[in-house]
Amino acid sequence: MSDTDPTAPAGKPADDAAIKKLAAIGQQFIGAIPHTRALGMEFLSINAGVASMRVPYDERLIGDPKTGVLHGGVITALLDSCSGAAVLSHPSGVTGTATIDLRIDYMRPARPGRAVTCRATCYRVTRSVAFVRGEAWDEDEGDLIATCAAAFTVDRRAGIVADAKKAMNEGGA
Repeated sequence: MSDTDPTAPAGKPADDAAIKKLAAIGQQFIGAIPHTRALGMEFLSINAGVASMRVPYDERLIGDPKTGVLHGGVITALLDSCSGAAVLSHPSGVTGTATIDLRIDYMRPARPGRAVTCRATCYRVTRSVAFVRGEAWDEDEGDLIATCAAAFTVDRRAGIVADAKKAMNEGGA
């Protein structure tokens, strides 16, 4: 996980409490969305507008039985979910979001038998829209399966992040 404080200017080291809060939010994000659970998505890290997730290889998710390659929809769902998590972790205080636009460039199929990892970065948040870039790979981070560019709604009123932050503040976590 990055050591950047999600509530402070870039480059300031994060304290352990801030990192633990964001990690709890990431786990709650995965648990709250049925398709992330159904696909077996795993949360890896989240901090200051950057999130990482993975999908383990599962024969139930194969798109072509002859090759054993994961279905492209699995990669799409991973990029979309990871991008949404990156928006929710942005220091600007986004508490809810939904995908507006998701463009994916596929460069190659995922290798059969390999988990797919994704990292997404929310690089700009306006009053109503957040912008994200993401990458997915299997064995080698330098040999990408796909990239994405996405736009998400920005809600600062309610949502799973607001509920998680409230609960953690009340519980002293």
